Amino acid sequence: MKNFFFRILISAFSIIIVAYLIPGVHLIGFSAAFMVALVLTFLNAFLKPILLILTIPITLLSFGLFLFVLNAIIIQIADYILDGFRIDNFWYALLFSIILSIVNSLLEGIFGTKPKTEEND
Repeated sequence: MKNFFFRILISAFSIIIVAYLIPGVHLIGFSAAFMVALVLTFLNAFLKPILLILTIPITLLSFGLFLFVLNAIIIQIADYILDGFRIDNFWYALLFSIILSIVNSLLEGIFGTKPKTEEND
């Protein structure tokens, strides 16, 4: 549970950084970023698997590139749900999802929130 909370905090900081970098993303404060992180976690856990199953043919035909579109759709749903977080259009949502993934991975790598594997002797 502590690791989950820490990962949400890392995601919130990532969201703040990316919102600062992209002019079409508007965020009001850290509490909004924290809520965005929670909502994105929830949507990715429950809605994204359903969308993945429904879009298997187009995902296969696009060699997986349609997953970027699904991420942008998830982010636009979060935009619709939350006050204090707004994305101007689909293209900004797409750019936000790509850069957010990169920044989040970098921060998780720096702060060590990725699960560690055991070394075999």
